[in-house]
Amino acid sequence: MSAPLLGYVDRPGVLHRLSGISKLVLVIGAVVGAMIGFDVRYLLAVTALSVVAWALSRVRLRDLAVVLTLIGVFMVLNNLGIFLFAPGYGTQLFGTRHVLLDGPWRWDLTQEQLFYQAAVTLKYLAVLPPVLLFVTTTRPPEFASALARIGVPARIAYAVSLALRYVPDIQRDLRTVSQAQQARGIDTSRAVPLRTRLRNLSAVLMPLLLGTFDRIEEVSAAMELRGFGRERGRTWFVRTPLRPADLLVIALAVLLVVVPIVLLGVNGGRYWNPFG
Repeated sequence: MSAPLLGYVDRPGVLHRLSGISKLVLVIGAVVGAMIGFDVRYLLAVTALSVVAWALSRVRLRDLAVVLTLIGVFMVLNNLGIFLFAPGYGTQLFGTRHVLLDGPWRWDLTQEQLFYQAAVTLKYLAVLPPVLLFVTTTRPPEFASALARIGVPARIAYAVSLALRYVPDIQRDLRTVSQAQQARGIDTSRAVPLRTRLRNLSAVLMPLLLGTFDRIEEVSAAMELRGFGRERGRTWFVRTPLRPADLLVIALAVLLVVVPIVLLGVNGGRYWNPFG
């Protein structure tokens, strides 16, 4: 069985041994820090930390091949869209204009525009790896426990945990239904034309959706019979205590937020201007 599209990867590494709360705080710190600052130096440092964290996690790129491919396609489309609709935004932002390539009409390629779009790309590289690593190195029950410990209501935390648990189950069911339908002559592989494949997918998706609804009903009935939600609070079976390594990770998360705030005053704004 292949790895899930997005879910826990059972290949224990350094990050797997950390508490869910420390990893969640680190993700929040990385996201908030990237939202506050647009300093390329800061984003490069966070990206480098993300690369190191990925290496320590023992999560392979092929474990998230589909997700990473979709993210890469979106990043490329986003950069193309920025250049097509705002090719001069970098010039307006930094107040200078250094043309690298004369283009048709207003689509001149400038150093300022490249620098701005590089900063946008670095935002993705700084934020997305910590988020993906948190999901792949944290078991769903510990994820729910971490959400509850930062104040998220237990119902919402448990709903998130259930959603993450069902990602690999849905992937497995999709493969089973697809193979069963192919045995009946309904081909959804690359051997048939795209139009035929899309039409045949309906024969796969309908049983998958009906099976998912049945599972949701069963789980809802089981939770109701056990009195889930009757009390406001609840205990969590999985709750990893904070260790010295977790405290260091939390301190790093605080630093990720403090540094861009300090850079706001140093740079006189969100952007570092190397052209001024």
